[in-house]
Amino acid sequence: MFYAISCFFEKKRPVNVVPKTIIIVLLLGISAQIAWHASRQKVTVLAKELPVVQSELLLRTMSLGETATSSRLLMLWLQAFDHQPGVSIPFRELDYDKIIAWLDLILRLDNRSQYPLLSASKLYSEVPDDEKKRQMLEFILEKFLEAPNYRWPWMTHAVYVAKHRLHDLRLARKYAAALSQHVTAASVPFWAKQMELFILDDMGDTEGAMVLLGGLLESGAIKDKNELKFLQDRLGLEQK
Repeated sequence: MFYAISCFFEKKRPVNVVPKTIIIVLLLGISAQIAWHASRQKVTVLAKELPVVQSELLLRTMSLGETATSSRLLMLWLQAFDHQPGVSIPFRELDYDKIIAWLDLILRLDNRSQYPLLSASKLYSEVPDDEKKRQMLEFILEKFLEAPNYRWPWMTHAVYVAKHRLHDLRLARKYAAALSQHVTAASVPFWAKQMELFILDDMGDTEGAMVLLGGLLESGAIKDKNELKFLQDRLGLEQK
């Protein structure tokens, strides 16, 4: 049919020369195609829900002793879960109870891995949802207390999020106090151990800062004169 029409046009014949039957069939075919496209339903892509955390024993058995590798693979899978074929899921819409359960399992499979708490503090705690921020920060605190001298960086970031994202100085002090009380390694920076003093200063509690500083001096926690001078200058205290 299309060949016959093209022949007419190639010979530059007028349209009225084309048999009406062909024109009618052609118009019907075009109309049917338009109607078919219009009637097609759009394909709806549904996001998959994050599955319930699996048994640690099962995963250890399946890993055949390579639990560190399994931990890394699970972390990559979890971090990429928000991007699924045809759909992108905002972090704030993810089930944080399940995310925390998976992060906890990943840490148990490899308790030397820093990746899960890095993601918890700098990825999942940055969502525009204060309740989910708090939920993730409490998880970081729980895991920090298991190995404070190793996991202190994520606790310092929790202090930052509480102070600058949640604008909750009481919560920031709680996390800063955890650092002061539980971090003992000499390799941990001085500023990380003394964050509570800075938060007290931000809260306007100069008296509390002085009491805390006096306790640190009495206990021998601050031995370096330069560190002492730094704290006194930072807190606006007179050097004794």
